[in-house]
Amino acid sequence: MIVVNAPHLPVRPDWLALRNEPVLEPDLAIVDAHHHLWDRHGGRYLAHEFLEDIGSGHRIDATVFVQCRSMLRASGPAEMAPVGEVEFVNGVAAMAASGAYGKTLLCDAIVAGADLSRGTAVLSVIEAMVAASGGRLRGVRNPVAWHEDKAVQSSPVTPPRGLMADAGFRDGVQTLKRYGLSLDVWAYHTQLGEVYELAKSCPDTFVIVDHFGGPVGVGPYAGRQPEVLGHWRYAMAKLAELPNIYVKLGGAGMPVFGFTFAGDPVPPASEQLSVAWRPYFETCVELFGPSRCMVESNFPVDKGMFSYRSLWNAFKRLSASYSASERAALFSGTARRVYRMTEPVSAA
Repeated sequence: MIVVNAPHLPVRPDWLALRNEPVLEPDLAIVDAHHHLWDRHGGRYLAHEFLEDIGSGHRIDATVFVQCRSMLRASGPAEMAPVGEVEFVNGVAAMAASGAYGKTLLCDAIVAGADLSRGTAVLSVIEAMVAASGGRLRGVRNPVAWHEDKAVQSSPVTPPRGLMADAGFRDGVQTLKRYGLSLDVWAYHTQLGEVYELAKSCPDTFVIVDHFGGPVGVGPYAGRQPEVLGHWRYAMAKLAELPNIYVKLGGAGMPVFGFTFAGDPVPPASEQLSVAWRPYFETCVELFGPSRCMVESNFPVDKGMFSYRSLWNAFKRLSASYSASERAALFSGTARRVYRMTEPVSAA
């Protein structure tokens, strides 16, 4: 059964405006490997809102859109409803590709939401998405983040327990390789064993673990960060043994991580964010290497806790000691390779 909830923090522009720090290294090329677009009761974040954030000073060359159940088809077979999201996002990508809105290629890669639990029957949906994507479809993601404690929430949709082990879901995942599509997975640290078994069952498919692998800091895990980090690191080290697994670094603006910056009088500075995220960031890079890690904004979800400018400044601080080639992989190269994105004509 699908349970609807609303755990995202509200975006408060006046509060975010209280922090205005200078942009660090404005010429560093970035591919934002994970963001959403939507127009829903909780707020509007479409192309113009995203472009406003991108215009805050960092060099964002391209972006990867990830499913969020936006602009679903209102008619036709239920399984085809997510094709509407691909149609919508491809329109945004075409708009950006015109050059009329700047140099950033919005939604240059699309991760869609075809229901993989339909098994091999999902092929007809994927084929429709390929046709609607303008050649931009690169992967699929389904909600799988589940926890028995209702205090652990991070999405308006709660999936059934144990979905990643379901035979039908695994059959659906196996269909992705026919189109060279990857699988994005947002799961909590308590589910990383399930992620391992799933990725092991599909060695020819890239499995991309979202949001640092989900170390939870609320509910039964509140105030237990050292213990959680130990369990999380052990599970992430196991995932790193599988060469088809990649990791997105980001998403820690979600309340489920346990950070409370949103309750402060002013938004956090990038220095504060870099200190808070360092254990996650450095562990992921250590275990997977820069060639299997990519940075993400997770906007607008994370915008309730910090600004787009501070987010990228924090990542630049965290990676300051890495080599130029390592940083190039983290900020753009890994995302371009995994999502098969076109290389820019010129770095100038």
